[in-house]
Amino acid sequence: MTGIIEAEELTKYYGRLCALDAVDLKVARGEWLCVMGPSGSGKTTLLNLLSCLDRPSSGALVIDGTDVTRLDAAAVTRFRRETVGLIFQQFHLVPYLNALENVMLAQYFHSMADEEEARRALEDVGLGDRAHHLPSQLSGGEQQRVCIARALINEPRLILADEPTGNLDSANEEIVMGILRRLHAAGHTIVVVTHNTEVAESADRIIRLEHGRIVSSTWCQPSAVSYQLADR
Repeated sequence: MTGIIEAEELTKYYGRLCALDAVDLKVARGEWLCVMGPSGSGKTTLLNLLSCLDRPSSGALVIDGTDVTRLDAAAVTRFRRETVGLIFQQFHLVPYLNALENVMLAQYFHSMADEEEARRALEDVGLGDRAHHLPSQLSGGEQQRVCIARALINEPRLILADEPTGNLDSANEEIVMGILRRLHAAGHTIVVVTHNTEVAESADRIIRLEHGRIVSSTWCQPSAVSYQLADR
């Protein structure tokens, strides 16, 4: 296995506020990494940099072999579409599009919409019979599964999730976690930001941030991924 994320001295300032302070981080392909820490610790900032939604103030960030800090705005947008799948706590579904159309929208921005492919993506998350429902007609758990189908439709090499179970009850949380576990077992690289210790227990590794710095890195269980990173 080789690394899919390599960050060195990754730093982000907002004005005089240092949100992320010289972070070094390596993530192997196929690893499930969980990012934890108190509010304001830099978790969302880190995720925004890894997703190329924001740019670092300084430092190096290589994702899937590409130094994203050297890309111009158009190239960053293209790279994000082709490489990263984003799962948001707030879902960010278009309210006047049904579930199928919300998934197809991600295809449209990537290349070409394919209705049958989008329908299969919904079936994979157990929503084949809800394809023509608007977000307002779906439960929170169903909306999150639409978000997951949308994130996966373009076969991204990296899946980033910001509190993916934060708005869900325990039953829907387990459904969503089951999907993430299947994706991990299939070899997907997953980075999850969460406050939920039960969610974190499914990961290969947990890092904790405080004041923009990584203060601990703990392997939840020994794995080929952990051995590979330890040797680097």
